[in-house]
Amino acid sequence: MTDEKIYRISFYNQGSIYELHAHEIHQGNMYAFLEVEGIIFGERSAIVVDPAEEKLKSEFEGVTRTYIPLQAVIRIDEVEREGSNKIIAADAHNGKVMPFPSPQPYNQHQSD
Repeated sequence: MTDEKIYRISFYNQGSIYELHAHEIHQGNMYAFLEVEGIIFGERSAIVVDPAEEKLKSEFEGVTRTYIPLQAVIRIDEVEREGSNKIIAADAHNGKVMPFPSPQPYNQHQSD
């Protein structure tokens, strides 16, 4: 058994919930971003193809490190083994997952 840690990261991205597995996560040098490295994609047989994982694989092809805004992160779990990466429609949770509130833009032209 290896001592290499595996993390499952769930986050919002363009109206969907992405679930990725990676070897390394940490707060990077960019303020308010989670740095994710070593995204894990399982090797699947040619007979069984998961379209969501294939889409993620092509989206993150050639990416060595990605930065996720902290307010988009739903959950981070350290897991014993990798699972399949997923894209879930945000409305599939029927409102059970609430995004972290983001600050309202400041309007400099407010009337007194």
